[in-house]
Amino acid sequence: MGKKTLMLGNHAIARGCYEAGVTVVSSYPGTPSTEITFAMTQYKGDIHAEWAVNEKVGCEVVVGASIAGARAFTGMKHVGLNVASDPLYTASYAGVNGGLVLAIADDPGMHSSQNEQDSRRHAIASKCLMLEPADSRECLEFTKKAFDLSEEFDVPVLIRLSTRISHSQGIVEEGERIKRDLPDYKKDASKYVMMPVFARGRRVFVDERDRKLVAYAEKSPFNVIEDNNSDIGVICAGTTYQFSREALGDKASYLKLGVVNPLPVELIKEFAKKVKKLYVAEEMDPIIEQHCKAIGLEVIGKDLFPTIGEYSQGIIREKVLGEVKEHSVFPEAIPVRPPVMCAGCSHRGLFTVLGKLGVMVNGDIGCYTLGATPPLSAMDTTICMGAGVSSLHGFNKGRQGDYENRAVGVVGDSTFIHSGITGLINIAYSKSNSTIIIADNTITGMTGGQNTPANGLDIYGDSAPSVDIETMCKACGIKRVTVVDPSDMAETERVLRQELDANEPSVVISRKPCALLKGFVKNKPVAVDPNKCTGCRVCLKVGCPALSYKDKKVSVNKNLCVGCGVCGQLCKPAAFADTVSAIDNGGND
Repeated sequence: MGKKTLMLGNHAIARGCYEAGVTVVSSYPGTPSTEITFAMTQYKGDIHAEWAVNEKVGCEVVVGASIAGARAFTGMKHVGLNVASDPLYTASYAGVNGGLVLAIADDPGMHSSQNEQDSRRHAIASKCLMLEPADSRECLEFTKKAFDLSEEFDVPVLIRLSTRISHSQGIVEEGERIKRDLPDYKKDASKYVMMPVFARGRRVFVDERDRKLVAYAEKSPFNVIEDNNSDIGVICAGTTYQFSREALGDKASYLKLGVVNPLPVELIKEFAKKVKKLYVAEEMDPIIEQHCKAIGLEVIGKDLFPTIGEYSQGIIREKVLGEVKEHSVFPEAIPVRPPVMCAGCSHRGLFTVLGKLGVMVNGDIGCYTLGATPPLSAMDTTICMGAGVSSLHGFNKGRQGDYENRAVGVVGDSTFIHSGITGLINIAYSKSNSTIIIADNTITGMTGGQNTPANGLDIYGDSAPSVDIETMCKACGIKRVTVVDPSDMAETERVLRQELDANEPSVVISRKPCALLKGFVKNKPVAVDPNKCTGCRVCLKVGCPALSYKDKKVSVNKNLCVGCGVCGQLCKPAAFADTVSAIDNGGND
């Protein structure tokens, strides 16, 4: 018996990789998958872990490691799989040498994502085996087994997670790390060189492999029938198994699917014969439901269950049993707490200036996306990583130049490295009169503060070569590159007006470290002189959580304030003092 411990699903995936003998891990951080790769750092010496510049690169790294014979892993969120799909689809044809596993964390309900996307679609299209664990114990177990299956069937294996499975905790039993000798590497162009003449042969192999994988799915120990009640049967997987089991208990029988691509046929038919009424409970797309109907079964699925968002025990209970469980209701409506930038956020001054200028802002994915929310309300678009750069070029060309001095693109430093560089090259190459702002807070802030190739630190916090963003922009063909401190709003405004007026492409680097960094130097908190404050509330337009308004006066929470000074720059009565001690009678929290 191994040591039993409480683990996040993500940490259990990392532990499974360690026990399976993985030696190479390369990922780009993305909630809800980030903790998997960061947890690998505890196994330094056994596993080489790294933050890749994007998911495509991470996938290509582990494909190369697999061809070398190593067991390799990459983790990403669902939209990251879009970026990684190019190498994945062809790697499925090439197959593996060492076991190759990808963990994909879907985000039903869009807790931290720009769309709901069902990664099972990618598993089907890429013709890869996909497993879906339902708790932390299975995260570890399925991950270990995934590497064996990858090598047995010569296929990349995808592990489908969700926000609830990734971020919930459960008891797992730790095992020993597998001691595995590196197999020989043999030159084999017909297997690994996917030019048409060889790819056609591998396509035949993939078709044969599909049939073998279906046969495995029929008898896999990960697909389990729980026979409790002949009236109701529920086909489910992952979170929907947990919700269904808790909501229905022994009032239903269950076919819990751990292999979700390919789906079994005979096993599902066998289960269907055991019950009078058959339900399919699955979040997002009706993939299992459509499969059941295709094999001639009558099931109840999306005509009853929601097509949007996460499920819950309450939803399952209500839809299947018609029971609504009473719950506590607060007597008064709870005020909505909107997401805001942190006190001292380096992006606050920038977006305050952009709001003042009234420009169209093509945004991107990162903390600065909050520039779209009130009271800043300064961002117009957010599509995907890198679109803040490329979409601005398209917007300006689409408007035939009439917005060139009234539109900017905003991209973060980590996002610029991820997928903004190619867009900037396109701007220079296409002679686009576009102004790009790189919001450089020296970290990947949105996903928890991971290091980037631009800040000179690797995943372990050790020194690493860094990308000089100014030099990179110039190498892309941009001649006008300016660095500003966004806390100095007057200078930031002057530079932005200057670059918007220029008749050529330009980059403004808005550089100030994230306020949550350990090395961030905080100034003394500011304070408001209640005798000078007129209650105009102009300072509240920066959306700082350290500011509050009561009894027609603004006050500062000194426990939150980092003394960035952005609020004081908007105060015409000059009611803000540099330090709390400068005011005798505080009026401050």
